[in-house]
Amino acid sequence: MSEAHRPLPDIVEAALVQPPRPRSETELVIRARALAGRTIGEVAAELGLPCPLDLRRAKGFVGGLIERVLGADAGPRALPDFSALGVELKTLPVDAQGRPVESTFVCTIPLTEVANLEWEDSPVLRKLRRVLWVPVQGERSLAPAARRLGEPLIWSPSRPQESALRFDWEELAGIIGRGDVESITGHLGQCLQIRPKAANSRSRRRGTDRDGAIFDAMPKGFYLRASFTAQLLREHFVLPTL
Repeated sequence: MSEAHRPLPDIVEAALVQPPRPRSETELVIRARALAGRTIGEVAAELGLPCPLDLRRAKGFVGGLIERVLGADAGPRALPDFSALGVELKTLPVDAQGRPVESTFVCTIPLTEVANLEWEDSPVLRKLRRVLWVPVQGERSLAPAARRLGEPLIWSPSRPQESALRFDWEELAGIIGRGDVESITGHLGQCLQIRPKAANSRSRRRGTDRDGAIFDAMPKGFYLRASFTAQLLREHFVLPTL
């Protein structure tokens, strides 16, 4: 099977270089800062990986690449990427003005369990409690290999940010718990939104309807709105105001 047709996770896992896990958050941030200004193609080449020509057909490649080069250890488990440090990695595609160009995936939604979870035990808070943000050029006019990585940011939500996230979580989880998951659209939520999260239209996960009956629903995920991450970047970097 050619590299172009191998499943994306297999390509990343086949990296010739396996950097060690960072021993501290400080070491992790130092490693991430060393990547700033480098291109995706350069980083991929160091790991012995081919760089996709079209990221729309290789979703997750950049995130998987940065996880690998920084020594992430969580793998497919529902844990922060750097589980020993409690730090989640999020790459953030931005435009020429430093503004996020898309919403940010947080986690998949356990449709049959979410109504029984409190905010403190939610997968959203588990993923967002401590985040290493790595901006990356997101203009589609740039070839993936030529896109550069930006200055990283280590972040935890402030009290107002966590309150806003919690409000959205509780509202959206309540709708799911009432069996109305299929009525949710991306318009709901100020910071968080729910969107389909599936490799193809045939993917299904178990959900419950208003009567408590189990049915097959399209997988969905929690996403951070671009307006939320844009504000986050404005608070920590000097960005152009338009």
